[in-house]
Amino acid sequence: MKVEIWSDVMCPFCYIGKRHFEEAMQSLPFQKEIEVEWKSFQLNPEYQNTNNEDLYSYLARSKGMSREQAQGLTVQVAQMAKNAGLDIDFGTNIPANSFKAHRLIHFAASQGLQDQAEEALFKAHFIDGQDVSKDEVLLAIGQELGLDETLVKGVLTSDQYAEAVRYDIYESQQLGVRGVPYFVLDRKYALSGAQPVPTFKEALTQSFNEWKATQPQTQLTSLNKNNDAVCDEDGCEIK
Repeated sequence: MKVEIWSDVMCPFCYIGKRHFEEAMQSLPFQKEIEVEWKSFQLNPEYQNTNNEDLYSYLARSKGMSREQAQGLTVQVAQMAKNAGLDIDFGTNIPANSFKAHRLIHFAASQGLQDQAEEALFKAHFIDGQDVSKDEVLLAIGQELGLDETLVKGVLTSDQYAEAVRYDIYESQQLGVRGVPYFVLDRKYALSGAQPVPTFKEALTQSFNEWKATQPQTQLTSLNKNNDAVCDEDGCEIK
């Protein structure tokens, strides 16, 4: 069963939601039958950090409030992150346009490293206080993931995977996604926000059971004409 997750690396609830989702998945007996695909979303696609803004300055300017009020907005979120095992210091977060980071995630997906790239970018932004719009930061992340340096440079200096990012965003619009994280289960059910672990477990179990019931059961007809010479858990013998 496929689970699609629309997310932006600038979104703290997406990072927290990832942790809650992962914790829920670990306890499910069918976790290996779940395919997870991350989808691109941009909370502020027009934003460019041209004035060396930190997060508090960005929030104060965009929401028309004082810096102190902006700091107050993050206190509860930081505690929620801590409860999920994430030590986020919002004072070090650098607001950035995430489009290029999303392109890197798509490239990593082509190499079988999508989830690892998503995790590395969340960590770079929220834990390490790095500017994930900068080529040198993204190149270093690519190297940490084991991606070919030349290929990563090729992605960053071109428009590779730009259409893939735009298509993810288009899909989100067609599905009516207005905020992230947004979890789509088997294109049948949806969960929005960093839901508690039990909510994820319940939704995944319900969706998986319904999906499993629709899967064809494979029945093979034996063509053997002689005794079976096989090895199984009881040993090797001719049956």
